[in-house]
Amino acid sequence: MPTILTFGDSNTYGTQPMRTRPSDLPRLTRRWPVVMAEALGWELIEEGLPGRTFAFPDPEMGPHMDGRLGLFIALESHGPIDAMTIMLGTNDLKAHFDATSEDIAQACGFHLDVALSEEMQARHGGFEPILILPPRPHAAGCLAETYTGVAEKVDAVQAAMRAEAEARDVAVFDANSVIAVSDLDGVHFDAGAHEALGRAIAEFILSEIED
Repeated sequence: MPTILTFGDSNTYGTQPMRTRPSDLPRLTRRWPVVMAEALGWELIEEGLPGRTFAFPDPEMGPHMDGRLGLFIALESHGPIDAMTIMLGTNDLKAHFDATSEDIAQACGFHLDVALSEEMQARHGGFEPILILPPRPHAAGCLAETYTGVAEKVDAVQAAMRAEAEARDVAVFDANSVIAVSDLDGVHFDAGAHEALGRAIAEFILSEIED
C-alpha cells in the first residue's frame, strides 16, 4: 500500500473556523488528509502543525513554527513514503512578518529542494512532492488584525509559489479551484470544504500517477 505524508499548518491539522482566539473547538475528525487517504486507499502520515510557516519563527507561537526544521524532522522520522503534499504559506502572510512574495516563494522553493534532494529521495526510495496552494485567506473575524493587508499580496505570493514549483517540475494543485476559506475567520475552512478538498486532491494525485 502506498504511503503519503501531508506536511502543513492548521488547515492540514484540521482546525475549524474560529469565532474566538484561542478556539475551544475540537480538531475535525474528517479533515482533508483523512478524506484523501480514504479515497486513495493509501496509508496516511499526518504532519499538520497549527501556525507553521515556510520559514518564519513566530514571536507569539514559538520558534518551532519555522517549517524548515520541521520538514527535515518529518522526512527523517517517517518513511518510506511514496508521495508528499506541502500546503503552507498562509501563516507567512501574517501582517507581523511583513514578508514579500519573493521571501515566501524562496522559502517555498527551499522546501521543494529538500524534498527533491538526493539524500531525501534515496532515504525514501524516491517519492513525489506535490505543492498545494492553500485557499486564499482574507482579514475577517478574530483574525482580521493578524491578516491586515493580506488581500493585496496573496495573489502575487501564490503565483510566485507556483513558479517555484513549475521551475522544479513539481506538480501543483490549487485548492482555490474547489474550496474557499470561511468568512468566520478568513483562514480556516469548514467540514464540507475538507471533504471536497480531500476528494479533489485524491483525484489529482491519481491523474498525476496515470500521466
